[in-house]
Amino acid sequence: MPGTPRERAREQTLEDITRIGRQQLVEVGAAALSLRAVARELGVVSSAIYRYVANRDELLTLLVVDAYTELGDQVDAAVEAAGAGAGDRFTALALAVRAWAVREPSRYALLYGSPVPGYAAPAERTTAQGTRVITLLARIMDDAWQSGELEEAGGTVPAGLEADFQAIRDQLSLATPDTLVAATVQAWSALFGAVSFEVFGQYGAGTFADTDALFGYAVGRIAQQLGLRADGG
Repeated sequence: MPGTPRERAREQTLEDITRIGRQQLVEVGAAALSLRAVARELGVVSSAIYRYVANRDELLTLLVVDAYTELGDQVDAAVEAAGAGAGDRFTALALAVRAWAVREPSRYALLYGSPVPGYAAPAERTTAQGTRVITLLARIMDDAWQSGELEEAGGTVPAGLEADFQAIRDQLSLATPDTLVAATVQAWSALFGAVSFEVFGQYGAGTFADTDALFGYAVGRIAQQLGLRADGG
């Protein structure tokens, strides 16, 4: 935390604003966030809140960065504690994403649900935190490829995507070939699709008695499609 009393007080106020914003996400949803309500909960006049948060969009950005950061931290910790094998690391990543999403459905919805009308997240403030999970997944795959744990997937990718895959490789300093970059992107969308279906109730109430088993099975299938196995195998 910054050193001067004024800086510490400002940091604490921003933390309080973020905490109250989280509560609003649960109670009224992202589209109905209100700076007046935040000020009222904070115990200050509504005009005072604008010294910390310029408008509703600024509040949303604070909450987006906060949510991405917490998700990324928890995924990083889970992968760090997993086994050395790529399969174990991928499984740890997937389970950590789901655990956070199920525990924080309102914040997950802010990140991966319907866009908030009139709001566009500023890339310069949200991209670094927002890409942590997919970047870690890409590095797990890259490590597996470079260690010889993976073989290149068969087939070819459409010519129109080659430049995009090369840009991803350049940005993340990856050695994986196009087919494995494509497989990583597909795994990313499949993983978050499975999480979203559960969090947003898309399977329907009572369709599956054991959602833990369902998600575990989905993760196993994705890992198999990637060519990954658990326990470093």
